[in-house]
Amino acid sequence: MTNKNKKPSFINQLSNVAVYVFPYLNPTELSTISLTCKTLSKIAKTITTVRSSDASRTYEKHPIPFINTTTDNHPYAYFTYTSTQTLTGDLTRQPWGSAFDVRPNPSPSLVPLKVENGCLCEGEICGCECVCVRREVNGLKWECGSGCGCGMECGNRVGQKGVILRLKIVRSEKKGWGLYADEFIKCGELVCEYAGEMLTTTEARKRQLMYDKRASAGKHTSALLVVREHLPSGNACMRINIDATRIGNVARFINHSCDGGNLSTVLVRSLGSLLPRVCFFASRDILKDEELNFSYGDAGLNPNGSKCFCGSSCCSGIMSSEHT
Repeated sequence: MTNKNKKPSFINQLSNVAVYVFPYLNPTELSTISLTCKTLSKIAKTITTVRSSDASRTYEKHPIPFINTTTDNHPYAYFTYTSTQTLTGDLTRQPWGSAFDVRPNPSPSLVPLKVENGCLCEGEICGCECVCVRREVNGLKWECGSGCGCGMECGNRVGQKGVILRLKIVRSEKKGWGLYADEFIKCGELVCEYAGEMLTTTEARKRQLMYDKRASAGKHTSALLVVREHLPSGNACMRINIDATRIGNVARFINHSCDGGNLSTVLVRSLGSLLPRVCFFASRDILKDEELNFSYGDAGLNPNGSKCFCGSSCCSGIMSSEHT
């Protein structure tokens, strides 16, 4: 006869705790603790499998898997996920890898400015003669924002809906991780926003020096993007520094191409937002399984940069980048 009141064994108790604790561990911690016993090793492998299946941690509409085509032991890349710009550098651990994860709360984003006169439409798809009619001025796309009465179903909020296309992150021998289309993408479609920490120029320069030092030692790669918004006269009027190295989204995996790539960088401003968002749109039709890329900048600005493996016909051989 089985004793139903018998207390669970130590291993069972440990397993029950592990399934809740392990999703908060980084790869090094997870690997170390998995060596303790077979039971914990099995749980750790489950965590790794779930992480490899979705880089977005369920933030986006579709899972964005990691696919390693090399022989190295890198099933996924570890970072804190945010679906849009964030002003916080908070690295509070996010659970990632539980088989019963729930969609997390939206990540911290920029606080919009109060707008007195905005769109007051209430229809499902806006048709009024205000910013709800999609428009572009001096290369800057305008979308509805906090000053509008419409909801997220509005056709003029494309850049605020996160990643809605099917994408995947593939690892190759020379480039490392790269972002690829996992479905056909039409020219002009939004692929993703470049999400990460918004930095002051002083902080951006400080971090770049730190990243360069680590990179020279072969220990680190960064995802710090600098974009300048220009006036019609051509003079720079705003500098935007977005660091997706520690906190970012899948755009951090987009590699450079010397020929400009198949993505165009567009600044998208929403009514009421303090700063524009940096978004990538398809500059041409993109086939399924094709790598997504854009130009990091002028190679002439960084003659001592890393080797470039973009493979384009006009490859300079040196990784382009902007001086920070």
